[in-house]
Amino acid sequence: MAAYDNLKLEKGMYQVAGKSFTQVLEELDPSAQYRGTPLEGLDAYQRQLKRFDIKVSGKNSDCVEKFFATTTSAALFPEYVKRAVNVGMENSAVLDNIVASKTVIDSLDYRTITADNTAADKTMNVVAEGATLSQTNIKTKENLVTMNKRGRLLVASYEALRFQRLDLFTVTLRQIGNYLLRTQLEDAIDTLIDGDGNSNPAGTVAVASTGTLTYADLLNLWSKFEDYEMNVLLADTAGMLKLLNLEEFQNPLTGLNFAGTGQLTTPMGAQLYRTGAVPTGKMVALDKTCALEMVTAGDVMLEYDKLIDQQLERAAITCTYGFAKIFADASKVLTL
Repeated sequence: MAAYDNLKLEKGMYQVAGKSFTQVLEELDPSAQYRGTPLEGLDAYQRQLKRFDIKVSGKNSDCVEKFFATTTSAALFPEYVKRAVNVGMENSAVLDNIVASKTVIDSLDYRTITADNTAADKTMNVVAEGATLSQTNIKTKENLVTMNKRGRLLVASYEALRFQRLDLFTVTLRQIGNYLLRTQLEDAIDTLIDGDGNSNPAGTVAVASTGTLTYADLLNLWSKFEDYEMNVLLADTAGMLKLLNLEEFQNPLTGLNFAGTGQLTTPMGAQLYRTGAVPTGKMVALDKTCALEMVTAGDVMLEYDKLIDQQLERAAITCTYGFAKIFADASKVLTL
């Protein structure tokens, strides 16, 4: 009998420091040993679903109660919830394209680094023989990164959910992930605009005529990125409409690209994203390679014991994260 059929599943597998439930399973039942078998391509958790014949997707998906058919299979339920929420949190091209670096920490305190960024620091002088090289000082920032804990409570009894199909329940959990992701994006854009508490807000560029956007305003914004590349531009719906109404956006190639791929590119080559997380009357431009750091205190957290014990009424789903500016000048705000 295959190893995955003999594993003893228990709550303690969710408590191993620095490891997820799936990582613990993989150590006990490595995927490498299934190469060349019908189970190749499944991870350790998916093999456990197969072991208990639990179908979590498709028109023939099982009901929630299938997880609780045995005390052993019940231990798989929190990981199912976590994976469904994570799918919703991964469905964002915007956040992925404005974060330059992701840092995972195992505490709630984090102090990021910064480097001297004066005009002299950006100049590489000729070094004569025996002379000393100029130096760039890298140091920790004065203030800690603000870590936010966000989450939702699952408020539903097991009796209310037990006969619901997992496919439908997954949609609900995925939407919770979408809500968490949207909040993360709002916090990220707030940090780009106002800074991370270390006196590093984004520079502001005003349009020539209040309330009116012209191509010259975009060129002026682009010109402020002398030491960086303006490769992302964020706008809300009203700002997006102002951009699309510019004569320069009537270029047939721009229209064909939007119609064919759904992606918009500005005349300066920056990728354009529409999001309601941008405050009304503003656009945010940045160099996505060096503007923003995302800090997370681990993965999505669940009250696994309540989920396993069918106590869904007050089971919390949370994540803890924060954002830090890397280079303050790598983002600008255009006020309309």
